[in-house]
Formats: sequence, C-alpha cells, structure tokens
Amino acid sequence: MKHEEGYFQGIGNRRIYHQHWLPDGETRAVLLVVHGLAEHSGRYMNLVHHFVPLGCAVYALDHIGHGRSDGARIYVERFTDYTDTLSAFREMIHPLQKGKPIFLVGHSLGGLIGALYLTDHQDGLTGAVLSGPAVKVADNIPRVAIFTGKILAAVAPRLRLITLDATGVSRDPAVVRAYETDPLVYRGKMTMRLGSEMIRAMQRIGVEAYRIKLPLLILQGSEDRLVDPSGAQMLHDRVSSTNKRIIRYPGLYHEVFNEPEHDRVLCDVEAWIEAHLAV
Repeated sequence: MKHEEGYFQGIGNRRIYHQHWLPDGETRAVLLVVHGLAEHSGRYMNLVHHFVPLGCAVYALDHIGHGRSDGARIYVERFTDYTDTLSAFREMIHPLQKGKPIFLVGHSLGGLIGALYLTDHQDGLTGAVLSGPAVKVADNIPRVAIFTGKILAAVAPRLRLITLDATGVSRDPAVVRAYETDPLVYRGKMTMRLGSEMIRAMQRIGVEAYRIKLPLLILQGSEDRLVDPSGAQMLHDRVSSTNKRIIRYPGLYHEVFNEPEHDRVLCDVEAWIEAHLAV
C-alpha cells in the first residue's frame, strides 16, 4: 500500500488537504471518500485497510474548515463551497485514474455533500455509497426555530451554538476515545451559518433527489442519534435510481464503518461494489 498526501487550491484560494492510498498492484476501482462534520479524511482507515488490498485506490480530502484544510472551523459561506471543492478534487483525480470506475463514498455531512453533488455531477461515476446521510431536517425542529436560525445565520453567521455528542459516533469506547483525543477533530460548537446552510441543502435534496439516477447503496444504523435515521429511507424513496438498495443495521450507531460490526458492514459494501464492477 502506498500513501501520498498534499494540497490543492480550492474555492476562495483556500489550501485543501488531500490524501490517497494506492494498492500495490493494478487499481481496479477508485473510492472517493467524503467525510462527515467536524472530522477529517484520516478517520476512514477501516475502509482503507479493507479496500486497498482488494485493488481499490482510496482518495479523500478534508473539507473547508476541517482537518488540515484552510478555513474557519466548521464554517462555510455557501454549502456549494463544499460541492465545488469536491468537483475540483474529482477533476484532479481523473487524469491520475483515467478510465477506472469511481465510487463516491459519503458519510453524514459527507452524505449530504455527496447527495447534493450527485444531483448535478453523476456522469462518469459508477455508483455511490452513502452512510448515515444527513439529508433530512429532524421532525422535532420547529419551523420557527429554522426561521430564527436563518436570521441568525445572516446577522451573526459565526455564532456557535451546537456541539456534537461524541458518544453517538460508535458503541466502541475505543473509537469514542480516539475521536475525543484526535487533534484534527473539531470539538467546539458548530456555527449558525453552517447549520443554516445544511438545512437549506437538506431541503434541496428533498426536492431534487429525483435527479440522482446512478446505482446507489445507502447504509444506516438504526440507533443513530446524530442524524435522523428516517432520512436514509426518504432519500432511497426519492431518487430515480432503478438500481438502489438500503441496508439498515439494527442497534448500530452513526459511524457504521467504525462500529464493532464494521467488518460485516464493509463486506456488504464490498459485495455491492464487486457486483457493479462485474456489470
């Protein structure tokens, strides 16, 4: 396995960190990993160690304001800054892996970024895997709270109000400890602007998901406390893909790739990818 890292120029001339892992032999497929809120691309080593020996190259970036990339922490002016940066990253990868099947793998916030990206940029992708996608506004958020949030996002965009509950990422205490002590994981509060932009993006997905037509696999832990688990079914039902599947894992928390049962989850993803490489 070969690991390389570097930076490219993203939206607003920001330096965006990226890294990739290459198999020792020929590359059979490319996995384009889109990470979740407050974390970074280095937290997907279970996926890397599973798929690279199978001949898959894994490419990942740190979003604006995340990990080693530039930008105010957990802040974005427009949600499309994420999707535009992802588009630039994919264009950078293309000549390096020309002709290879590419599968987008998005988790949580990365599932929302990935879903929104797919509404306009699915050509050339073989398929997508979305894990615990943050695609639905929770039913318990009142409309007045959403409206107030939009106002605060406009007048005080960097106001910070919400902190993620680290115990919700996994049932594995070692994963939680690693998350809490990782210097590249942001443990502060999320900004009002990002929260508002995420809600706008979720609302767009609710309306525009029908544009997604490529093969799609959705993974969802039934006991996910960090996103609304019903969003996975909503997305599955609204995309136009004729080749789509949702797998629900009873008892699993948010990060299904980091749960004690991650081997089973990764084998499910492997089987799905292998089936689409054989087509």
